Amino acid sequence: MKKFKIATEEEIKAGKTTDVYFLRTIEVLKKNGLDSVNVTAEVTTGSLPRGWPWAVLAGVSEVAHLMEGKKVNVYSMPEGTIFKASDYGGFREPVMFVEGAYGEFALFETPLLGLVCQASGIATSAARLRKLAPDKIILSFGIRRMHPAISPLIDYCCYIGGLDGVSGVLGAEELGIRPSGTMPHALIIVFGDQVRAWKAFDEALPADIPRIALCDTWFDEKAETIMAAEALGGRLWGVRLDTPSSRRGDFASIVREVRWELNLRGYTNVKILVSGGIGEEEIKQLSDAGVDGFGVGTWCSNSPVIDFALDIVEISRKPVAKRGKLGGKKQVWRCKKCFIDVVKPAKDEVPPECPNCKTKMEAMLQPLVKNGEIVAKLPSPQEIRRYVLDQLSRVSI
Repeated sequence: MKKFKIATEEEIKAGKTTDVYFLRTIEVLKKNGLDSVNVTAEVTTGSLPRGWPWAVLAGVSEVAHLMEGKKVNVYSMPEGTIFKASDYGGFREPVMFVEGAYGEFALFETPLLGLVCQASGIATSAARLRKLAPDKIILSFGIRRMHPAISPLIDYCCYIGGLDGVSGVLGAEELGIRPSGTMPHALIIVFGDQVRAWKAFDEALPADIPRIALCDTWFDEKAETIMAAEALGGRLWGVRLDTPSSRRGDFASIVREVRWELNLRGYTNVKILVSGGIGEEEIKQLSDAGVDGFGVGTWCSNSPVIDFALDIVEISRKPVAKRGKLGGKKQVWRCKKCFIDVVKPAKDEVPPECPNCKTKMEAMLQPLVKNGEIVAKLPSPQEIRRYVLDQLSRVSI
């Protein structure tokens, strides 16, 4: 038995993380000589969680590596693309499709969906927070809420979704950025004294680490903030309020009190960061109250997944579909000016005109894997993040 309940890269690539009915399906098809039938299967969702009008596609690069070496073609929207469940005309919008012998990729439907469903949910939650607070510092603090094996995934999705930094050491290393964080209550409790703990932190760590004092351990937030400012003076970069909801009361009023007392004493440059149970509603309320930055945990790390499905839409180049789905291979066309999508049969190679501005639209489903070889450029997290931020300027919540 494994010490940690995780699958290795080798086990995922070998198809061991599939649902058993796919193994049985392949066995039946092989006995009937049908496992080599050529099919096209597309990834779509019928709706988005929490009433989201759009979502951010993530997990594409992992799908590329999953399908690498398989005799299949994969077309996909680029990593970080903002998409909708349905296009301008109300037709389901494919974000990806796979084509090849069904026996070649049937075992990988389960992991493929797992890669894009969860990642897209986290990236979307992060992007929505960024849209709600475009000028605030937002950090990913949520890895403690999920299995440690996926902590780099959580941090990656939060970062490409637009958050400024991540707390995870491995996640930050994979992203090529420095991890972000302050101090835990444990540090102050072990010292038994806030001022001693803050001063010890200041004396022990390199100067380029921001001095952010956690101000809610023993006394109320206003009192501890004043103590921190007096103890560290001009070296204090910020204060973090992590008050549990059971003791919070009117948190916006607490933030305003803290801001007032800092300003009154000349600490106008000291920033206020808050954490603990921060979601979309809290981001809006506390931004208005004067919060400079947020540490977001469960809201992103435990995001609802995008309920993608992989459905066969062609067999031997002939359209087929189960009830509720549309047959035939498709292309998604986008007007980069109006940000409108139109779904058309893939055989219609002529770009349609935008129904709004009449300009030619661009094809969104681009080659990712051809005959088992990754042919798309897999962008860096920084490039994907810039792509997401650019699109965010064109959508509303």
